[in-house]
Amino acid sequence: MAVVRTAPGESVTYRALALLDAFDGQHRVLSLTQIARRTGVPLATAQRRLRDLVDGRLLEQRGDGLFEIGARMWQLGLLSRPTSMREAALPHLQDLVARTGQTVHVAVLDGHAALVVDRIAGSRTVPTRHMPGARLPLYCTAVGKALLAFAPVATQQAVLAAMVPQTRYTVTDPAVIRRQLERIRRTRVAESRQQHRVGVSSRAVPVFGSDGGISAAIALIGPAEVNLDVHVEALRSSAAAIARSVEALEQRWFEG
Repeated sequence: MAVVRTAPGESVTYRALALLDAFDGQHRVLSLTQIARRTGVPLATAQRRLRDLVDGRLLEQRGDGLFEIGARMWQLGLLSRPTSMREAALPHLQDLVARTGQTVHVAVLDGHAALVVDRIAGSRTVPTRHMPGARLPLYCTAVGKALLAFAPVATQQAVLAAMVPQTRYTVTDPAVIRRQLERIRRTRVAESRQQHRVGVSSRAVPVFGSDGGISAAIALIGPAEVNLDVHVEALRSSAAAIARSVEALEQRWFEG
């Protein structure tokens, strides 16, 4: 079910978000009744709010009466940091796939999860469900751990307090995860060995911004029996190249 935001005293913005939250990868087109049911918003109230969102081109109402995300949302999404990260990272991810034959993805911190910005499958790897837009756990994926290690302390505490096993190999002991995060801060390399999906391992490195803070993480994903450690230097080189591309892209924005 979608997140419900109907507490008294909410802002207009959050009321609109309650309706937009009804849409996801499995629910791209919805009826008024479906939106009201998925959000818990009364039908008449949902109808009024949807009219405003359609007028603002954040949603579009089709000829059959169903609703879908509008063009204005797409235009605004192109301005987001994940989109700019995807643009900057794409050629370097392609080079990394060509060099390693394994699947690669890039992700950014999104609340208490890792948001997959882009993913390219390799020719010598396992199928992956990590499509762009997917949100991955921070504590049991390599890309998530790379982000979590440099996340605010409050985020780390919240994530470590809510860990649940994903496989029989998942580590959910906060003390162990804290040691892993400390090691990641030292080595700048994160790993996951079947902790998120049986038969699959991954290695990840952070991508740092010009301000010294982490802006993303990139990961290699492969079969558990493959030694991904031999590609760590390639990962690091790609992360550095992505950081330079992001900086150049942002510089063009400022100059423009």
